[in-house]
Amino acid sequence: MKISKKCRYGLRALIDLSANAGKEYMVLGNIAERNGISPQYLEQVFASLRRAGIVKGSKGSQGGYRLNVDPKELTVSEILEALDGSYQIEGEEMPDDSHGRGIAVSIQQLVIDKINVQMEQVLKNITLDDLRKNYLDYKEYNQDMYYI
Repeated sequence: MKISKKCRYGLRALIDLSANAGKEYMVLGNIAERNGISPQYLEQVFASLRRAGIVKGSKGSQGGYRLNVDPKELTVSEILEALDGSYQIEGEEMPDDSHGRGIAVSIQQLVIDKINVQMEQVLKNITLDDLRKNYLDYKEYNQDMYYI
């Protein structure tokens, strides 16, 4: 399983937006610049987030984007789904013969299904607010965290 660049950039931008904008509108170019993301690409990312109702856009001199959902209620799972659709590992292809089907069922039940359940559990239990708080803690202490 690989998280796409679109999802990574979307997560980065949403963390930035939630940490820096509050309920104010923020210009997308500023988010792009701070995170080293192409403004054109970030616009595509935010188009998906806007369609999903996660962000709200406003035009004009005071325009930009703001969160349309409380960060405490927005899960990583919802963000990934808004950007890339299903993040789950696709099911095993079932062969026609019974021997091959038995092997495929074993792989599906003992590997793929278990990974998908665990992954969903993790992604549904991390909110944008959790990510924002972690980022702000890091920013405050301005040091890398190493885990042993």
